[in-house]
Amino acid sequence: MNTKQHAVVDSPYGPLTLVAEDGVLCGLYMTNQRHRPPEETFGARAAARAFDAAEEQLEAYFAGELKEFTLELRLNGTPFQRRVWDRLRTIPYGEIRTYGELAGALGSPGASRAVGLANGKNPIGIIVPCHRVVGADGSLTGYGGGLDRKKRLLDFESGTALF
Repeated sequence: MNTKQHAVVDSPYGPLTLVAEDGVLCGLYMTNQRHRPPEETFGARAAARAFDAAEEQLEAYFAGELKEFTLELRLNGTPFQRRVWDRLRTIPYGEIRTYGELAGALGSPGASRAVGLANGKNPIGIIVPCHRVVGADGSLTGYGGGLDRKKRLLDFESGTALF
């Protein structure tokens, strides 16, 4: 039986809810996030220090000191969604890709819409950097955490905005 627990941590983007399943991070959700699971699915409030590694890496990221997360993750989704989310993790810090580029890299150049849908259901925002994906024309299209947060994350990573 899977045991879930959660914690809420502060960030420059508002409270972040971290969720772990059997001790492995399986969710990072923002307030008012589209496709956010119901609170009752997050499990019990975690004991102190249960999310130390995730909190330390997030703090380092927001301080501009960490460019790549090294946390163990459990990405629960369909095989296609997991392929998209794994590919997102290869987009370097401060860079962007289009949905079409991601689809092509997955060997499915006509699947940019399916890539966008999978991207939108990413269960571990920020750490799995779905905010680094933009429309074909470079526009900020869709983001489960809201376009304002997406713009702020991209500005932060490009060095045009610092906290």
